[in-house]
Amino acid sequence: MKAQLQILPLVAILALFLIGPILIIIVVSFWDYTEYSLVPDFVLTNYIELFESKVTYKIYLNTIKFSALSWIFTLLIGFAVAYFLAFHIQTLRWQIVLFLICTIPFWTSNIIRMIAWIPVLGRHGLVNKSLLEIGVIDEPIEWLLYSDFAVVLAFVHLYTLFMVVPIFNSMMRIDKSILEAARDAGANSFQILLHIIIPLCRPGIAIGTIFVVSLVMGDFVTVQAMSGGQSASVGVAMNHKRALLQYPAAAADAVILLLLVLIMVAFLMRSINIRKEL
Repeated sequence: MKAQLQILPLVAILALFLIGPILIIIVVSFWDYTEYSLVPDFVLTNYIELFESKVTYKIYLNTIKFSALSWIFTLLIGFAVAYFLAFHIQTLRWQIVLFLICTIPFWTSNIIRMIAWIPVLGRHGLVNKSLLEIGVIDEPIEWLLYSDFAVVLAFVHLYTLFMVVPIFNSMMRIDKSILEAARDAGANSFQILLHIIIPLCRPGIAIGTIFVVSLVMGDFVTVQAMSGGQSASVGVAMNHKRALLQYPAAAADAVILLLLVLIMVAFLMRSINIRKEL
């Protein structure tokens, strides 16, 4: 009884700030609406319109594309950074110092870090000016900014740390005697990486995947700003519907997006033992 009372505040907080809002979104997704008001009801109109629209599938595919590309690049960069910190930096002091250096960009808001790319990638930005001066290109590259490339680049910049931290944590848990035994048995560095380090880092990779993919799929500010309004995602669509006071339609989008994320999390938890990292 005492233990149950101790977890009661945690349950209350989760119910108030997590479960409650989700239930409200689910309920509102079945409401009807007019141009000026919400109509409490139980209709499937919002979901029917969602699945009957060809635009919906294009938007969801675009969101999945952004998520997949961002996941690939954050995984490659995050794994490389974590590997360097865990196995090439021997002292704890320097590991902490270098890790803090990696977090410096995160001391500012996401919007500031995202907008900082505009003077770098713009038509008259630093990259185009430099390439023009050294004669690599004859005219500015247009697709560096306000394109899918810029969106993915911004996502990678914003969320790579969310991949570095769990992978680094997994690597620091690896028993160094296992690596020494593999070297004594004649395994080279690549074989150790492929057959020991990567399998033991799967829980960290899974946790990083959940962070990155969830954040990218729900984002709308980055897509809207870095694509110049030329690309769309589920988050952008929801924000647009919210601006038009179409809250039930936006809630239906949110429910479908939540289901996709939950399916991904369930698949990862079923295939990889994430609990040992928590």
